[in-house]
Amino acid sequence: QVQLVESAGGLVQAGGSLRLSCAASGRTYSTYRMGWFRQAPGKEREFVAAKRWSGGTPYYADSVKGRFTISTDVAKNTVYLQMNSLKPEDTAVYYCACGATTAGFDYWGQGTQVTVSS
Repeated sequence: QVQLVESAGGLVQAGGSLRLSCAASGRTYSTYRMGWFRQAPGKEREFVAAKRWSGGTPYYADSVKGRFTISTDVAKNTVYLQMNSLKPEDTAVYYCACGATTAGFDYWGQGTQVTVSS
């Protein structure tokens, strides 16, 4: 099992920045990549960003490309999501996730609320 604990989100004005973190514990050696997803009210959960724990090229949803950056700190078993130039449409509950393969994500965090005011 792998446990994922996200940092608190927050309320930020449009154009502002926020950094989320997610600490992994447990059988982290079995995981291969980390990702971030989000779910806005009344909408389905959607992919935001993902990357391998070490190396590799991160990939992003088109809606956040150029504004969000995913990074990992292997020594701390932590993944980050730096969010810049935030927009009201970025308002959602953000979830981190990890997967053992490229096929999908097996473990999920509890989610953290990010609200962007206009």
